[in-house]
Amino acid sequence: MMQELGLERFSNDAVSLDLTPPSQTSSTSLSIDEEESSEAKIRRLITEHPVIIFSRSSCCMCHVMKRLLATIGVIPTVIELDDHEVSSLPLALGEEYSGVGSGVVPPPAVFIGRECVGGLESLVALHLSGHLVPKLVQVGALWV
Repeated sequence: MMQELGLERFSNDAVSLDLTPPSQTSSTSLSIDEEESSEAKIRRLITEHPVIIFSRSSCCMCHVMKRLLATIGVIPTVIELDDHEVSSLPLALGEEYSGVGSGVVPPPAVFIGRECVGGLESLVALHLSGHLVPKLVQVGALWV
């Protein structure tokens, strides 16, 4: 079932999402729009998950992000992007996800409540400032 959705689970609890459009010979009857672009899929994933990390495959910074969030009690959704999919990340962000200012967010990038927090350094800074837990509670990712 996961492979039909373009998802692949790895031993480190990461999920890889294939953002390339399915071939025309594919006859899946899923509710996922087959014509959906990579940018549209990234936007949809951001809106559907309270905490989501976009990462490159086998990124050590993503592992540190997941460990920090797990220590707090949050299990984020992790989407591992291939090199050709990474280029879709800044395009999908546009103006509406301008949490880090420039709009260009290299992976790993974490989104909390549809807002781009940024990379590992920004996530740690948010935690050290005492603002991470209240933000996670606000978006419903953590109950205290």
